[in-house]
Amino acid sequence: MNNLILESERLTLRAFKESDIHNVHEMLQKPESTVFNPSSYSNDKNETQKLINTWKSEAEAGENRKKFTFLIETNRDHTFVGIIGIDIIKPHYKNAETWYKLSPEIWGKGYATEALEKIIQFGFEELKLHRIEAGCAIDNIASYKVMEKSGMIREAHRRKLLPLKSGWSDNYEYAILEEDYFSKLKIIH
Repeated sequence: MNNLILESERLTLRAFKESDIHNVHEMLQKPESTVFNPSSYSNDKNETQKLINTWKSEAEAGENRKKFTFLIETNRDHTFVGIIGIDIIKPHYKNAETWYKLSPEIWGKGYATEALEKIIQFGFEELKLHRIEAGCAIDNIASYKVMEKSGMIREAHRRKLLPLKSGWSDNYEYAILEEDYFSKLKIIH
């Protein structure tokens, strides 16, 4: 699974290449793309390179791989869209957490929903997961709408969980179960 590639109608989710550093670094420097993120990102391009190297080394874990982080690009012209990942947080429970960050220039085109749906499909069909979780700050309306469109259900409202630059933020937690996913597939087909 080192060179794992996932494709949807408009997007390719792929492993990172050395040439991706510019696009990833530029996205992480944009305030609008990090306003709801509790992690801070360095202005130093070397730090971004270390982050990409971490994601690349995770891809080399073989059968024991627990983290899958992908660069998202368009199929048509390979335009950079963002990054998305799924991390198996409780292997015994077949439970994973997914996350995504998209470049502000492409917001509003349905790419986040399409990428998340592809990650959910990968999680249930390839990783054989039972449950996939995600969360976001309650003011991140676009993100929770993406989760809802992708079939995830809001399960919790956790108070003052996220330490954002603006202060402590409440968090919505979402999840989708394998039976939710496969039931939805039966309805579609």
